[in-house]
Amino acid sequence: MGEPYGTLVSTLSVTVIEVSLMASIIMHGENNPTLARDVMFSTLMIVLNGMIGLALVIGALRYWEQEYNLEGARAFLVVIASLAVFGLIIPNYTKSVPDPSMFPFQAGLFATITILFYVVFVIIQTARHRAFFAEPVNGNKASREDISRHGEVTGSLAFHVAMLLLSLAPVVLLSEYLAILVDHGIERLELPAALGGILIAVLVLSPEGLTAFHAALDNHLQRAVNVCLGSALATIGLTIPAVLAVGLLTGRDVHLGLDQLQEVLLILTLFVSALTFGGARTNVLQGVVHLLLFFVYLALIVSP
Repeated sequence: MGEPYGTLVSTLSVTVIEVSLMASIIMHGENNPTLARDVMFSTLMIVLNGMIGLALVIGALRYWEQEYNLEGARAFLVVIASLAVFGLIIPNYTKSVPDPSMFPFQAGLFATITILFYVVFVIIQTARHRAFFAEPVNGNKASREDISRHGEVTGSLAFHVAMLLLSLAPVVLLSEYLAILVDHGIERLELPAALGGILIAVLVLSPEGLTAFHAALDNHLQRAVNVCLGSALATIGLTIPAVLAVGLLTGRDVHLGLDQLQEVLLILTLFVSALTFGGARTNVLQGVVHLLLFFVYLALIVSP
């Protein structure tokens, strides 16, 4: 489908799988109120530090510096930062209840606002400012002709839609069995609860990670940026309302607020990401910094 529709469909498909896994685990076994929060936080750390860092390093080792569309990266980060703070930090500071996800009115408010954030961004991405998310041509912003040429549908759209649904169906149906394995394994081995979020995020993000790395190797950094930041945005914008709805319907607690250490890591990651995508080119230093932050995150999971 070309950019940005192809990446958008990919991120939405990944989100469907992620929500299915989380819903299955939430409804199975012991009540784990922090699972959704851990998955979303893990996704942000893996995407913004692990995937982005490795993609930048891979691309820089082959091409020294790489270009991307600055406006598109900024648009992603503005919405990601707003949703991350709104959905994962503000719940710790509401006064009516300890966590708004436990109060139906505030849960509905949080869900509605996050959906509105995402819908507005998708409209900007696919209609009003499509050029922001297209590959720069010879260092310049993509023209309307470039966007049209790269946005042509190849093959039958109906065929691709059917194959996508056929591919998603068995994965979603098998999510319950995978959820049982993950939930039972963590409880039986007495592993950190946050490890469940990491496992789900890694399983779900692996295909998109490979796509981003291949794009960086082919010197298509904008596609890598679209895939990585699109995954982070879809996770925050769509997973929050989905898990809040599951929690309210099943009577299970869903806590969104991060602890203090996670808050610091999240804010630092958002700050570094803003600096990384503050210029027109990236290099190996920026990728290494993101990877080091990712290793710090993994170390703190094992030894907080």
